[in-house]
Amino acid sequence: MSEEVLKLAERIDELEGRLAFQEDTISQLNDVITRQDADIRGLVARMRELGEKYGALAFEVQGGAKQQDEKPPHY
Repeated sequence: MSEEVLKLAERIDELEGRLAFQEDTISQLNDVITRQDADIRGLVARMRELGEKYGALAFEVQGGAKQQDEKPPHY
């Protein structure tokens, strides 16, 4: 084979190696993103639960009525 063909074959081999490495990296990153998405969804659900508990606790502390719903004493 000519030298030019050998250089092209080497270049193709190098590009194939890079492609395989990139595909592996993309797969690993996808796994991380999938786990992070599940974690975020769990955290959002937990924050929602805590917000509801906080709202219920604040309602109890205020004597069962929200201050904004109470009429001022001069009415």
